[in-house]
Amino acid sequence: MADVTNTIGRRKAAVARVYVTPGNGEIKINGRDYKEYFTVPQFQKVAVQALDKLGALANYDIKANVQGGGFKGQAEAVRLGIARALVKINPEDRVALKKEGFLCRDSRVVERKKPGRPGARKRFQFSKR
Repeated sequence: MADVTNTIGRRKAAVARVYVTPGNGEIKINGRDYKEYFTVPQFQKVAVQALDKLGALANYDIKANVQGGGFKGQAEAVRLGIARALVKINPEDRVALKKEGFLCRDSRVVERKKPGRPGARKRFQFSKR
């Protein structure tokens, strides 16, 4: 196989293993076309934002294996994985991608539920009598 660059992207509970090879712009996620996998147009756009920014959508074939989380987290995990791979391929692209925030791992996750409470912060209704 030709020059394969592999990276990992994470967001919330989603983990994306991304493999980038020189090609003609074919993007597969879990064996399916990315437009078929992400049915919401917003998530399709998020997944390929890094490629759009560099104008390299037709230059690379991308294969991604994604697990965990929901579709939004998965799309953002794929974006981070693609951005990291593009920087590995061409370090000069780092400035443009970093400026857009594509290389930053968004570490926000859901706060855990506390014992004796209905949620993370929520309290049961207070009754004076």
